[in-house]
Amino acid sequence: MKVFLDGAEISLAAGSTLKDALEAAGVGATEEAIIGIVKGREEEAKETNSYWLNTTKGKMRIELLDTGLQEVWHRAVGTISGLKVRWSDGAAVALGPVGTKMSPTRREEEYDRWEVILGASGFEADKGQIVFARKRHSAAYGSPAENRGVFATVVGGKDLLGRLELGDSILDAEPIVEWAAISEKMATQDLSLPIADGMEIYTRIEVDLSESAPEGAEFFLGATRDGVFSVDRTSSSYASSDVLLGERIEFENREPRSEGAVTIRTSGRGLGRIFIYKADRTSIPGHSVVGTVTAGMDLVKLAEGGMKLAAKVNPERIMLMGLPLKEAERIAEGRGIDFEVEGHFGDDAVVVEQRPVATMQILKEGKVTVKSIPSDRMVAIELYDDLAPKTLDYFRHVVGLKEKPVGPLPVHFVYENTILFKPAISATSYKEILPENKPGDLVRAGEIGVTNQAAKNAGLVGVKLEDDPKYGPSGEKFLATNIVGRILDPEKLRDVKEEETVYVLEVR
Repeated sequence: MKVFLDGAEISLAAGSTLKDALEAAGVGATEEAIIGIVKGREEEAKETNSYWLNTTKGKMRIELLDTGLQEVWHRAVGTISGLKVRWSDGAAVALGPVGTKMSPTRREEEYDRWEVILGASGFEADKGQIVFARKRHSAAYGSPAENRGVFATVVGGKDLLGRLELGDSILDAEPIVEWAAISEKMATQDLSLPIADGMEIYTRIEVDLSESAPEGAEFFLGATRDGVFSVDRTSSSYASSDVLLGERIEFENREPRSEGAVTIRTSGRGLGRIFIYKADRTSIPGHSVVGTVTAGMDLVKLAEGGMKLAAKVNPERIMLMGLPLKEAERIAEGRGIDFEVEGHFGDDAVVVEQRPVATMQILKEGKVTVKSIPSDRMVAIELYDDLAPKTLDYFRHVVGLKEKPVGPLPVHFVYENTILFKPAISATSYKEILPENKPGDLVRAGEIGVTNQAAKNAGLVGVKLEDDPKYGPSGEKFLATNIVGRILDPEKLRDVKEEETVYVLEVR
C-alpha cells in the first residue's frame, strides 16, 4: 500500500504500523510531539468547488457557482496548468487556450467585478479562454448562454488581478478541501497505530523565517530551540504558544495574516505570544509577521492546547553561546560566517556572548564576533520548573535564559558563605515574585534563591556555598526566599569577587 509521509510517497506492506512508516521514511519521532494522520482528502477533493489558482504573480482563490458550468470546469481543470495571458485591459484579463465543450454565443453581456467567465476566442468553441473581470463592464466574450458564461467568482488574492499581464500564466489549479469536510483525521503519539492505504502522515511543521523581521525571527528560533512548537491555545483561526509570553519584542513587519503566517504579539495584552494562523486574517499593528509555515499546516490544524509540534525552521539558528570556542568556530566556518574572538583564547575557552545575536543579521553581515571566557568562570545550573514556575519566569527574564542558553549574573556582594547577584535587568516593577517553594528546615549548599516580595530587596539572587538552617541564599529569612534551582558546580564560585560577572549555563 502507498501512504504519504510529510509529502513524500512511501510503500508499505499490508498490516504496517505508524512506527513502520516512520522507519521506512527514515524519520524519527520527536519526544512528546504529536503526529498527524489524515485520510480521505482525495475523495473530498473530487467534490470541491474551491480552488487555488497558482500563477506566476501569486495565488488567487476562486469559488465555483452552482450552475451547469461546473461540469465544464471539472472536465477542463486538468489542462489549466500552463495557461497564458492572451490579452489584458482595464476591464478584464483572459488566459487560454483551454479545451471546452460548449456552445459560444455572440451576445454582449454585462459583467461584475471579480466574476470569472468562460469565453471563446473568435467565437470558436475549440479556442476557449478564462476571463477575469477587473471591473463592471459589458462585452461579448463568446460565452455559453447559461449564466452569461459566469462559472465562478474570485474570493481570495483579488489584488493579483490588477497585476496579471502578457507573459504571466497559471502554474496549476489546486483543489481546496475545507478542513471541516475531512472526517478522518487525528493527532496521535501511538506508534503502534495501524496504517491504511492512502493515509497522509505529518510529523513536523516547517517554517521559513522572514528577512524583514530579524529580531522576531530570532524570537521564534528561541521559542523553538528544543525543536518543538508548544501549543498553549487554539481557536478556529490560530494556534498560539505562550513559551515567551511577556517578553518584549519590537514590531518589524506588517503583512496580512494569511493561512500559515507566523506572528508575534508586540504590544498590549498577550505581549510575546506567538501565533500560527489557520485561516486568513487582515494585518493589524500589534502583530509582527516573522515567518510562514511552508509544510505541515495540517498538523497545526489538528493541534489542541497542551500539545507539541516538531518544528524545522529555516534558516537554522546560529547560537554559539555556551559552546566551546573551537566548536563555535567550526560551526561558523561551516555556515560560511567570518568568526572573530574577543577575550580568552585558550583550549578551555567557552563562548558567553555573540554579536549580532540575531541569526538573520549574522547571515546578512556574513560575520559574528564572540566573547569567550575560561570554562571555570561559567557555571552550570539546573532550574526547578515544577516547583517555582512564577519565580523562574522572572529569573530567566532578567538573566536572559528565556531565549538563550547562557546569561550573565553580576556579583553584587560577597560575604562569609554567601554570594549575592544583582541582575542587570530590573524587572520587579512588571514581574511578580510571589512566595513559592520556600525552604523548609535547611538551605542546601549550591541552591539558588530569589528574594520574593515579602522583603524589600525583592529580585535579589543569591547562592550559599554551605548548608544554612537559618537564612536563604539571598540573605533573607526563609519566608522571603524562593528556591528556583541549584548550581551544579558550586566550587567554581569559591573565589568570585564583587563587580565580577558570572555566566550561567542552563542545563535543560
